[in-house]
Formats: sequence, C-alpha cells, structure tokens
Amino acid sequence: MKNKLLCFLVLSVILFSSYTIAQKDTSKVVQTNVFQPKLKGYPVVPFKDTLFYVYNKVGSFSAENRANTITGKIKELYNDSFFDLDSIVVVPSDISQDIIYKDNFVIMSVLENDAKVENQTAIFIAQRNLNLIKKAVSYQHENYSQLPKRLGYTILLVFIIGIVLFIVGKAFNWLKVRILKKSDSYFKGITYNNINIVSAQKQQFLIMRLYAIVKIITLIFIVYFSLPVLFSIFPSTEVYTTTLLRWILTPAKSTIMGFVGFLPSLITIIVIIIIFRYSIKIIKFFFDEIKKENIKIDGFYSDWAMPTFNIIRLLMYAFMLVIIFPYLPGSDSSIFKGVSVFVGVLFSLGSSNAIANMVAGLVITYMRPFKIGDFIKIGDVSGEVIEKTALVTRIRTTKFEDITIPNATVLSSTSTNFSANTSHTTNGLLIHTTVTIGYDVPWKDIYGALIDAALKTEMIEPNPSPFVLQTSLDDFYVSYQINVYTKEPNKQPRIYSSLHQNIQDSFNAAGIEIMSPHYNALRDGNKTTIPENYIDRNGNFSGSFDK
Repeated sequence: MKNKLLCFLVLSVILFSSYTIAQKDTSKVVQTNVFQPKLKGYPVVPFKDTLFYVYNKVGSFSAENRANTITGKIKELYNDSFFDLDSIVVVPSDISQDIIYKDNFVIMSVLENDAKVENQTAIFIAQRNLNLIKKAVSYQHENYSQLPKRLGYTILLVFIIGIVLFIVGKAFNWLKVRILKKSDSYFKGITYNNINIVSAQKQQFLIMRLYAIVKIITLIFIVYFSLPVLFSIFPSTEVYTTTLLRWILTPAKSTIMGFVGFLPSLITIIVIIIIFRYSIKIIKFFFDEIKKENIKIDGFYSDWAMPTFNIIRLLMYAFMLVIIFPYLPGSDSSIFKGVSVFVGVLFSLGSSNAIANMVAGLVITYMRPFKIGDFIKIGDVSGEVIEKTALVTRIRTTKFEDITIPNATVLSSTSTNFSANTSHTTNGLLIHTTVTIGYDVPWKDIYGALIDAALKTEMIEPNPSPFVLQTSLDDFYVSYQINVYTKEPNKQPRIYSSLHQNIQDSFNAAGIEIMSPHYNALRDGNKTTIPENYIDRNGNFSGSFDK
C-alpha cells in the first residue's frame, strides 16, 4: 500500500512539472507571435512557376516591389540572346549576398532578415535562389528560345527593306527616263528681262544633279530609319534604337522649333521687303517716264534716268538690309558680328581700285562725255563704245578689237567724241586731209580737183559742201586741206581711204602731179609720175577743170 502511494505521489509531481513547463512554453509562443508576426511572401514568377518568395522590404521598396523587380530582371536575362549561364554568380557585400550577372547587372540582394524568415543563412538563400534562377532561365532557353524567332524577324525585315529599296530605285529610274524623254518641254532655260540666266542644257544638268542627290538621300533615310527597327529585335542592341532616333529627331525638333520661333520675324521681314519692292517699282515708273521724255525736268537729262534710278535702288536695298538685319536669326551673336566685321575689312582693303572705278563711272555718267554707240578716242584707242558699266568702259575698234578701259583711266584721260555732232539737226563731223603742191600749180586748179574728189567720196554730206583751206605757205610748196562733212564717224577709215583714192584720180585727171617739189626740182627731164592711162596719144591729159 505504501509503495502504491509513493508511486502515485511521484507520478503527480511529474505531471505537475510537465504542465508547468508546457504553460511556460505556451506563453513564450504567444509572446513570439505578438512581437514577431508572420510575414506575407510575394512570389517571384518570371515564367509559369514560382521560383521563390520575397518577405521583407528594403528601405522604401516593399516586398511586392522587390519581387516584381526581381521578376523583371530575370526576364531580361531570358531575353538576352547571348545569355551566358556561368556569368551569374553570388558576390558577398557588407550587408547582403548579391546575385550578379556579368559583374554589373544586380539581379537581387539577400539580406539577413530574408534568411531569418526561412530560418536559414543569407549565403544558403542566395545560393539556392541562384540555382533556381539558372535552372529556370536555362529551361526556358532550351524549350522556348527566342533566338530563332528573332533571327527570322531579322531576315524578314532585311528582305522587306531590300524590296522597298528596289521599288524606290525603280521609281526613281522611271522618273529619270520620263524627264529625259520630255526634256525639250521641261527644260527651256531661265530668262529674266531678255537675259539668259540659265541655258536649257545647264538647267537639265542641274535638275539631274538634284535628282541624283535626292535619290541618294532617300535611300540613305530608308536604311537609316530601318536600323532602329532591326536593333529593337534584339534586347542587347535595343538601346541603340533611341540613340539613332535621337540623332535625327533632336536636330529636326530644334530646327522646327527654331523656325516656329522665327515666324514672327519672318513675317516682319516679308512685309518690309514687299513695301520696298513696290516703292522701287513706283520710283522706276517715274524714271522710265523721264527716260522716254514724257516727264521733263530742267537740267536733268533723259540719259541720266536709269543711272540715277540704279543709284537710288542700291541705296534703298542697303537701307532695307539695315532694317531687316536685327530680325535675322543669330544677328545678335558675337560670331555673326565678327564675320560681318571681317567681311567689311576684306571689302575695304581689297576693293580700293574697284571703288575708285565706281566713283569714276558715276562721275562719267553725269559728265556725259559719250554714250553707247558713240565713236570716241581715249588716249591712243579709237573705236565705238559698246558698253558702259560701273567699273569699266568697253570700246570696239575699227579692227573689231574689244578693248576694256577702267573708268578711272577714262576720267583721267582726254576723250574725243566724234559722234557728238552727228545728229539730224547738225552738219556732222568735219574730217580733213592735207596735200602739198608746188607754187607752179594754180591754186584754183587744186581747189577744183580737191572738191571734185570730195564730192565723189562715199558717206560724206553734200550740204554743207566741201571746202578747201590753205594751211601753210612753205618754202617749196603750199599745204591744201580738204574738209568734208560726214555723219558716219565710226566709218572714218573707209571715208579717208575713199577720199584719198578720189584725190589721186582727180589730180591725175587734171594733170596735177602729187609729188614733193624737192623731187620736181631734181627731175632732170625724167617723165612725170602721172600714170600713162591718164595721158592720150598726143601727150595731153584726159581731163581738165574750168578756170
């Protein structure tokens, strides 16, 4: 009986002790659940199956954000067509174990808090996740690889680009053939105020050159804008898509925005140009009327009209540029101002002679020493004025030689105008030549022979009639000068030649020998120099003049 009681007491003590310990353990569990609540895990599911869970947040990144970020990075690994499985490693840091791909792409970081949730170490969790990531990506590459599909897209896109280039090239060739077939109707040259600015051949050459440039630029742009599409097929080259587009779109955007910002100034410039253009037209109409002598101003000659208009037009254009200058883009920049000063210095240093000729040309215009078509003599040069410009005067000689004389030389030289008095209201230019005849010949015979020769001369004026002057009485002979009027000063060489021929014929017919009196004094019975066909069989001259 005692033994049974003793056993009962021992068993009771054991049961009480177990109950007490159980109560203590239950309180600890309750306390643990109060201070460390169970965390919710967010799955990392880059593909169909969940690889692992993320429980803790890091800084401002919640566990859900971390899970989504890790999922996206694993998908990037899968999209890499050149994925290297051995390049994924675990790299320890001060506070975490990092899973890194190719030394710079951090897939995820495993912290100590992440490991405590699963009652494991951070190294174990990192290594486990590494293996799961490798296994998942490898499985997807082996069973659902995107490389063949991307290569197929690349080949298809290259084929489409080739077809587009072929079609565009054919279209340009068709356009070229059409242009060349109808070149006669398309290319007629460019003229302005009867001035042939561009010939038909030059116009065709320029258009075809422009055609070739447009064709090349079009083909280059087609290829260029196809490259971003090609690069976007592979994730590793997708970054170049934005770069290529930026190279084109950024300058284009800047240009468009600059043009939009320039529009108000452009409208102002257009208005200024229109005002000046119509003002110049009104002024030109006024000077055209002066040139036609419909408007007469005392002291202002009609041939001054166009030179004066040109000066006024130049001054108005210069004034217009001064007004427009502040509205030009970049006019306030230091570079623009520096270039303007540089051009001005070059113009000042290199155009001193040109400016001198321009000033001389302006003075000559208002001096009116000659005009286009006049036969003049400047220095040793004689000829017809064929052109007067701001810098030079061009003269065509009787030998059809075109001589260019700077206006400064014209102004500093003596000029003779043979055409100044050849209008219908004047007698004309008086030309003359001189013969010397001995005292033994009566002057009346000589007068008659000279006047007869003058009247037979071409291109002379019969009224006023020719006249003779005795210019000198020398020791052995008298100088006789025949004077005739003509209104063809530019044909003086032919007139003089005809006059000299007729003088010889008239003197020979009159039996007057045109020979130096010194020669006659030493003749010693030699026969006369008059041609034999002017002497008949009896020794008499074939013609004579009434005294």
